[in-house]
Amino acid sequence: MIISASRRTDIPAFYSQWFMNRIRAGTCEVPNPFNRFQITPVSLRPEDVDVIVFWTRDPSPMLPHLMELNERGFFYYFLYTVMDNPRSIDPHCPPVTTSLHTFRTLADRIGPDKVIWRYDPVAFTPQTGPEFHEEAFGHIAEALEGHTNRCIISTMNLYRKTRNRLSRKGVQITPPEEKGFKDLMRFMAGEAQDKGMEISSCALPLELDQYGIKHGKCVDDSYIRKVFGHEVSHRKDPSQRKACGCVISKDIGMYDTCLFGCLYCYATSSVEKARENLRKHDPESPRLLLLKGVGRSKAPS
Repeated sequence: MIISASRRTDIPAFYSQWFMNRIRAGTCEVPNPFNRFQITPVSLRPEDVDVIVFWTRDPSPMLPHLMELNERGFFYYFLYTVMDNPRSIDPHCPPVTTSLHTFRTLADRIGPDKVIWRYDPVAFTPQTGPEFHEEAFGHIAEALEGHTNRCIISTMNLYRKTRNRLSRKGVQITPPEEKGFKDLMRFMAGEAQDKGMEISSCALPLELDQYGIKHGKCVDDSYIRKVFGHEVSHRKDPSQRKACGCVISKDIGMYDTCLFGCLYCYATSSVEKARENLRKHDPESPRLLLLKGVGRSKAPS
């Protein structure tokens, strides 16, 4: 089993203590996002977990716990998003200088092959056009040279609630002209290659091979076999978008719990709701949030 921690929230940034408590307990509980009364127990025993995949914009709270994970026999890697968007789009994310320092610290500790840089999603607005992304991507790629072997990019997927949130905040999405987009893709591919990074796309229906960008997987069976020597399921995760190539994993997060407040986020309806949920969070709880009226599940077998 591959544990995803998590597409639904930033567990390393905000819930690292809860996560480690569940690691020590050997189990956690995950409500169905569409039916909160349906609770699934998930084993977190080392013998039941092939790999843990961390998704994060700030893994620094997890750094003190990495040795314990190693000693307990866990294998893991980080999908680490580092961008330099204006605060009008990413209002509460760490400054890029802080993220770069943390990224290098993490890579030095666990190895560059276990920290994957995500520049995702690429949002095109009047303030963040192709020229902006060229400059930001180039700066970050140069700073991360030698600290990662992989880069994953994607463009923004405009869900209805995302579009409404952007509109309320006065952020206008303006897709670039075809030439501007092509030039940006070529630039990113060239920069990544120059810095020793394999670049791929995440859940994009577009064919970018002509620019040197292949379809990728964030939860990647081939990568896991190469880095950890583990054979995992090669079956595509049916719960993900059609264009997503990720293999099956079990996500242990919950929606509406991330406090970064990125305007394009599909997992959090509002940062106010996330803050309210954080006040309900108990790091000793078997699940991220104990929702009112929802009892405990049976222990996993």
